[in-house]
Amino acid sequence: MDGVWVGTWRPHLPLGLISSQFPSPGPKYAIPGTTGHRAHNPTKRRAPAYTIRWAKPPAPESCAPGPYYVQPSMTRTGKYAAPAQTICGLPKIKIEATPGPSDYSTEKANRHVHKRPPEQPMTFRHKHMDHNQTPGPAAYTLPRLVGPNTACTRAAPCYSMAGRSHHSTFDEDLAKTPGPAAFLKVGLETYKNRAPTHTI
Repeated sequence: MDGVWVGTWRPHLPLGLISSQFPSPGPKYAIPGTTGHRAHNPTKRRAPAYTIRWAKPPAPESCAPGPYYVQPSMTRTGKYAAPAQTICGLPKIKIEATPGPSDYSTEKANRHVHKRPPEQPMTFRHKHMDHNQTPGPAAYTLPRLVGPNTACTRAAPCYSMAGRSHHSTFDEDLAKTPGPAAFLKVGLETYKNRAPTHTI
């Protein structure tokens, strides 16, 4: 920029904004807006935004065929076919001899339908009952009820009678008993506090 030098100062372009160059009385503020999603004012509440995406392009490595024609009869559950009747011959029916009304006996069903008193029939014993030999009353052994070793009853205290013991009787020879010298001497430190000892 060419201009007149003022001492050592030469006129040049301003490095920043100068507030005197704007018609407003104050400096210029860059306040973000409150509309839109991008560059929104952080001090204000922003509503949720939704975007409408476009169709995803096919992958370049896809080798699937192009669009094809779908028949109108194809549904999401399969092919729809209207009900139709075909004309064909009668199927071969195999005739079987079915029972008639006289082949049934309904007399035995009356005891299950109508109320009747109980009755016990008299028939012969089954042939398999002869081989089933159950044990008699004498084949079982009942537990004892008297004595100390009873299984199902409470036993009273019992005492047994035995012979007299030969220990400490009047006819025992006390001279054969061992004297005090027959036993080993027990050290005092076994049952009393041991005194301090010194070794050389």
